[in-house]
Amino acid sequence: MIGIIGAMPVEVDGLTAILNEKQGEAVSGIVFYQGKISGVSCVVACCGPGKVNAAVCTQAMLMRYPVSLVINTGVAGGIGPGVRIGDLVVAEGVVQHDFDTSPLDGVKGLLPVLNEVVVPTDQAASDTLLQCARRVYDGNVTRGIVATGDQFISGGEQAAKIRGDFGADACEMEGGSIGQVCALNKIPFAVIRAISDHGDDEASVDFPAFASQAAQKSIELLKTALPLL
Repeated sequence: MIGIIGAMPVEVDGLTAILNEKQGEAVSGIVFYQGKISGVSCVVACCGPGKVNAAVCTQAMLMRYPVSLVINTGVAGGIGPGVRIGDLVVAEGVVQHDFDTSPLDGVKGLLPVLNEVVVPTDQAASDTLLQCARRVYDGNVTRGIVATGDQFISGGEQAAKIRGDFGADACEMEGGSIGQVCALNKIPFAVIRAISDHGDDEASVDFPAFASQAAQKSIELLKTALPLL
C-alpha cells in the first residue's frame, strides 16, 4: 500500500475522487481514505498545513495502515534559480529551515536522533516520479532540495536566506516533517512539489491563482506513476 499525503483539499480532493473501492475512517482527527488508484492500493489523507499536522498524520498513517512508501504531494514556492511557476520539483532531500539549535551544536537544521540536516528521499521512487513527470509535464522538471518551515514564505529576503542556508529549490510547510517521521520509522518516502509561486513579495497573489492548476499536475503525475512504484 502506498500512502499519499497533501496539506490542503485542493492537493488531495482530485485523488480521493478517483479512488476505487473507497473507504474512509478518522484517526487522530484526520480522515484517511483507502482504495485503489490506477489499480494500486493507496491510502490518502489531507493533513492540514504545518509541520505538526503533517507529522501527526504521517505517524497515524504508518501505525494504522500497511504502508510501504509515503508520497507527499502538493504545491510550493519556487526559490531556486530558474525554478518557475508551473515547474515541478522532485525532492532529493528535505530540510527544516526553521529548526535551529546552532547555538548549541553549531549546525542549523540538524535534526536530533537522525543527526542529519538533509533527510534523503527514496532514490528509486524519486527516479520513477522524475521519469514519469518528464513524460506528462509540459513545464520544467527538476530534482532538488525542498525546505520546510511553519511559515508561508512571501518575502524575497526570506526566500534568499533559505536558498543560501540550504541550497533549497522550493519551500513549503510539510515535507520536512513527513520525511523526518518516515526516516524515524524506516519507511521510504518521496516528495513532489508543483510550483505555485516564487516565494517572494508576490507569493500571496500568485498562490491562489496557480495552486489549483499546480495541484492538478501532481495528481496527473501520480495516476501515471503509481503502477510503477
